[in-house]
Amino acid sequence: MEIILKEDIANLGFKDDIIKVKNGFARNYLIPQGKAILATSSAKKILAENLKQRAHKEKKLIKEATAFSKKLLKLEIKIPSKISTGDRLFGSVTAQDLSSAIESSGQNVDKKFISIPGKTIKRTGKYEASIRLHRDLTIQFPFEILPDSKK
Repeated sequence: MEIILKEDIANLGFKDDIIKVKNGFARNYLIPQGKAILATSSAKKILAENLKQRAHKEKKLIKEATAFSKKLLKLEIKIPSKISTGDRLFGSVTAQDLSSAIESSGQNVDKKFISIPGKTIKRTGKYEASIRLHRDLTIQFPFEILPDSKK
């Protein structure tokens, strides 16, 4: 079944994308929740007109996102964490921890736009997270997990 998404949905698509999903998923979840509408010919025409009008606004948003990505990539994020034997952490480091560390250095990135490989990190070292700043712009953000110096 073809549907038009009304909002960004992780692992499915972005707002205003026309995608194919199974009938039950569309009828029982996406459409009743208000997350999508049926992709009829009239809905597609309306969508095309809206996208055309929004095209020049998108250019401005991409330019702002690119400038923000340059600011982010200049940051050096080091997350101190308690460790046990070797380089294993007590607990783990998640997208929330990375979001908090970025926020403490003066920038603001919502945790839902941060994707850490494996969802959590359980060892010290250098890692990269994907940060989605715009539907067309995703950056690889390097950060480091260090042993906490407090004993």
